Amino acid sequence: MRYRVQHITEYRYAEPVPLCHNVVHLRPRETDRQACEATEIDVTPAPAARRDRVDFFGNHAMFLGLQEPHRQLRIECTSEVEVKPFAPPADFDWPAWEDVADRLGTCCRGGPPPDPDLLDARQFSFDSPQVPRAAALADYARPSFPPGRPVLDALLDLNRRIYTEFKFDSSATDVGTPVLEVLEHRRGVCQDVAHLAIGCLRSLGLAARYVSGYLRTRPPPGRPRLVGCDASHAWLSAFVPGFGWLDLDPTNGVVPSDGHITVGWARDYDDIAPVKGVIVGGRGHRLSVSVDVEPLDEEPALASAN
Repeated sequence: MRYRVQHITEYRYAEPVPLCHNVVHLRPRETDRQACEATEIDVTPAPAARRDRVDFFGNHAMFLGLQEPHRQLRIECTSEVEVKPFAPPADFDWPAWEDVADRLGTCCRGGPPPDPDLLDARQFSFDSPQVPRAAALADYARPSFPPGRPVLDALLDLNRRIYTEFKFDSSATDVGTPVLEVLEHRRGVCQDVAHLAIGCLRSLGLAARYVSGYLRTRPPPGRPRLVGCDASHAWLSAFVPGFGWLDLDPTNGVVPSDGHITVGWARDYDDIAPVKGVIVGGRGHRLSVSVDVEPLDEEPALASAN
C-alpha cells in the first residue's frame, strides 16, 4: 500500500511567544517493510534555526528554534510512504517465552560476546520514564504466559486480552497518566494501552518498545473517506531472538500489517512525541492536531466539512 500522510500541528497562544524550541518526530522511518519516498515539513513562522538529525534510537528528528515573537505556530508534515504487508512466517520455531526472558537477562553475564540484536533489545527490558516495571503488571500478564507457552501464542493472547478488557476512552487519561492507573481503571487511548502492554512484558523480563505512527481508517460501507479525520496512533513491538521485533496493536487487537505506518520507536511516548519543546511566555495555548492518511491507489477522498 502507498499512502500520503499529512500531519498538521497548530499552537495558538494567548500572548506573543518570544522564544520557542521544539523537537519533532514526524518523518516516517525506513524499515524492512516500509519505504518513505518523500517528506516535506513546513513551519510557520519560519524558524531561525532548523536542523535535521537522527536520534539515539535511529528515528528522524528535527530541531526547530523560533526567536521572534509569534502568537501562532503551525507545523505541517506531508509524507509519501509505501508499506508492505506482514504475516508471521509459518516455519519459524517460536521459543518458549521463559527462554526469551532468560536469554535477555543473561546475555551480559560473561561468556562469548552476546548477539548484537539481543544486546540492543535488552535496553528495552528495563524501566523507562513512563513505563515502570511492577508486580501488578506481571500479575495481569501472567495468565497469557503459562510455563512453556510459545512466545508468539503468549504475545497474541495478551494483545487480545487487552483489546477485549480495556475500553477506548479519550476522556479518561492524559499524556502523563501512570500505567498502573490505566491498569486499575481499564480505559484510555492507544498510548495508554501500548504503555500497559510494554510494562506487562518488561515486568516478565521480556523486551518491548513503543512504536509511534499512523493507522489507516476505513469509512463505513457506502460512505466517502473524509479528509483530516484520522489521528496519530501507537502500538508496541516485542523482541524474539532469531526472529526480531514483532509488532502488536492492543488498541485494535491485531498484528500490524500494511495499514500501520511507522514514524519511529523508542522506550515510551516521552522519547518520541510528535512535537515536544519549551516556550517562553504565551500565557497558555490552544492546541489543534489534524492527521490525514490517504491511500494513493484509491479514488480521491471528499474534503471534510470541518
